[in-house]
This record gives sequence, structure tokens and C-alpha cells, in this order.
Amino acid sequence: MPRVLLPVGYLTRTRQRGPGPDTVVGMTPAESSTSRKSPVATPSVTDKLVSANRGYAGGFADPGMDAKPVLRVAVVACMDARLDLHAALGLELGDCHTIRNAGGVVTDDTIRSLTISQRALGTRSVVLIHHTDCGLLRITEEFRFELEAEVGQRPAWSVESFRDLDQDVRQSIRRVETSPFLLHTDDVRGFVFDVRTGLLREVSAEQITAGD
Repeated sequence: MPRVLLPVGYLTRTRQRGPGPDTVVGMTPAESSTSRKSPVATPSVTDKLVSANRGYAGGFADPGMDAKPVLRVAVVACMDARLDLHAALGLELGDCHTIRNAGGVVTDDTIRSLTISQRALGTRSVVLIHHTDCGLLRITEEFRFELEAEVGQRPAWSVESFRDLDQDVRQSIRRVETSPFLLHTDDVRGFVFDVRTGLLREVSAEQITAGD
């Protein structure tokens, strides 16, 4: 039988079996290894936020202010992503304390933040902001029981859902005004923000009845 001459690189270009990964036909070992690398992971939302922060920090200058709000006001508002409070209220960095939660309701934790804001950091005024098309208008306290059915434990916190925006603003005003922990309750005002027009509508602290 005549002797067959194999081309240079034949053994590395043929699929080889062994303890390691197979070499792909037609590729050198280095090329085969490169082809098996995992694709680059798509950056998560958090990754993008961290990346944006690097750009922000690159042009950041220490404003030289302390933690006490310049306007001595604390704003309690809903966490809804449509509310750009600083833009809507004409606020600048350092002007106010912003306390946000689902619904913008006044809970024990809201009172905790307001108490620290007033007693430790000098704020005096409180602005309460609810908004139209709020998610808490569409759920009820049954949400807690649904969670219990799903996870086997009922949360200790209240959903604080409501059916009447104005009435819930009034309730929030009363909770602030009657808190024994707050030093300043003489300038507490409540509003409803319209997510369609961007306008604030003030809510009277006292409910107006028919015939008034």
C-alpha cells in the first residue's frame, strides 16, 4: 500500500476525542476554545445605573452644603415613577427632605422620618402629595390575605389603600397634626397632583359638606 502523506495541521483540524473538550473540525485548538466562550452578558438595569453614576461622579463637584434642607420643608409623596417632585415643585438639590412610599400615605414610618427631619434637621413645613390614577385606588386590604395564601404568612403592615383621594389626603393631614412626636404642625398642607396636566390641587383640611 503506498504511503499517504497527511497535510500539516491535519491532526489539530480533525475532531479529537479525549479527556478534554472536543476540537471542532476545521479549527485550531485556540480557535475552538474561543468559539466555546460564553456570550457577553447583557448589562442589567442596575449595571446601567452604576455606569451612569460613574459619568455623574466624573463631573461632580461638592456643593458644600450640610444635611439640613435649605427651605426647611419635608415633602411626603407617592413613589409613582411619573412624579418628578423637584421639577414639579421648582426645587433644587438641598432644598427639602423627600419621603416617598406607596400612595404617599402617612404611616408610622413616615412619622419616624418626619420626626427626625424636624427634631434633628430643622424642618418646619410639611407638604403631603397624593396623585390621580394612583395604584392604591385599585387594590384593597385583601392584598394582605392574598399574600398570606401565597407565602403562608400575612404581612404585619397595612396596605393603606383608599377610594377617595381627597379624603385620604385629609386623613394624612390629621395624622401629621395629631402626632405627639412632631414639633411643628402649624404648616401642614395637602395636595393632589394630576398626572395628566402636572398641576397640583390643594385639598382643604376640613371636609366641606353639602350646603356649606
